[in-house]
Amino acid sequence: MVMGKGAGPSALQVCQFLALFLSLFPAATLQCKILKCNSEFWASTSSSGPEEEFCTALRAYNSCVRRTARTCRGDLAYHSAQHGIEDLMSQHNCSKEGPTTQPRARTVPPPVLSPPQTDIHIPSDEPEVCHYERSLPHNAAPPNYTHCGFFGDPHLRTFNDDFQTCKVEGAWPLIHNKYLSVQVTNTPVVVGSSATATSKLTIIFNSFQECVDQKTYRAETEDLPAAFIDGSKNGGEGHGANTLRVVEKVPGQHVEIQARYIGTTIVVRKVGHYLTFAVRMPEEVVNSVEDQDNQDLYLCLHGCPANQRIDFRTFKARAAESHGVGRGRPGNPSHGFTYQSAMAKCKERLPVEDLYFQSCVFDLLSSGDINFTLAAYYAFEDVKMLHSNKNKYHLFEKDTIFNSASRKLAFSVLIFISFVIVQLWTDSCFICL
Repeated sequence: MVMGKGAGPSALQVCQFLALFLSLFPAATLQCKILKCNSEFWASTSSSGPEEEFCTALRAYNSCVRRTARTCRGDLAYHSAQHGIEDLMSQHNCSKEGPTTQPRARTVPPPVLSPPQTDIHIPSDEPEVCHYERSLPHNAAPPNYTHCGFFGDPHLRTFNDDFQTCKVEGAWPLIHNKYLSVQVTNTPVVVGSSATATSKLTIIFNSFQECVDQKTYRAETEDLPAAFIDGSKNGGEGHGANTLRVVEKVPGQHVEIQARYIGTTIVVRKVGHYLTFAVRMPEEVVNSVEDQDNQDLYLCLHGCPANQRIDFRTFKARAAESHGVGRGRPGNPSHGFTYQSAMAKCKERLPVEDLYFQSCVFDLLSSGDINFTLAAYYAFEDVKMLHSNKNKYHLFEKDTIFNSASRKLAFSVLIFISFVIVQLWTDSCFICL
């Protein structure tokens, strides 16, 4: 009886806490302060000093970065700093425990720019750990490769083969796991419209064992470089450096980044004034997330947030009915295209009326930019090159509806089961009383 009385209030408190937790999801509204953490750290280490002084500054830097976790979630600079701190801690044998005095402000000298690196000849006998498939256990099943694509106005094909049309103006993370991070920046295509397209792409490859150093690739609408930002075209000077390479396929238009140490291939294209992105990646690498709390905005894995999605079917029905304009005035051609003329133009490159064809029509009606026809065409060409299942090259509306319905059903079942468990647990507590 004494235990029963103790259990009753405890169960009630837990239920109250659970209800409060489920009802409150505060959004972060403060600006990310990661750059302040970075500048303070570099200011404190700009002059050489004892190793312990460096470790103290590094621990202070780590504390500063951790305090920004809530407001910087999804920011590429924040996630890059996290990985950089771990590497520096290891390189300098710094303990995570110890004094964390605030870094002393010093005058920051101008950065010293090292000359561009040239490719270094690396022997072909790369360590097995630097080749993804060779590093797998001999009796392991072949890896399952997945694909994500991002193109046009913009359209997203997730690793789960969901197809979405999104707004997502500004900077958004496509991929973030323990091996690499990808962030896109989308800008408006037409003034006053919600149509956006990718104008900037940043990819950070984290250092990996003896294989590759940390490398950053950045592309913008004016420049599709054939090298990393340090001028090099491979992963550094290690024995496995050539397992990370930038390969220029078409100068200024098509670049392929091969990361064999993680079984990954990335294709970046410049089509007209905007960029497209496509990736082939093993499922194991896709799911190698380090912080589950920071993965809700990982677009290639979870898709665009609900409030950023555009209802493709409603748009299509409205445009077809008016014989004209997607987001313009009904009855008049949108940016020079009617629904029928947009369909005819897209048919020239995309004969199958799948979601790539529909996205082409959508983009012509939204922007009038004929280059979006090529963006959809090349996005599908990349699917044929990167997707591991030829039966899933084409996606149709019924496929995405089925995927969405299946997940909603699974979520409803999970909620129901959770409710039953809580109810049974609560009843058992009342019985104890």
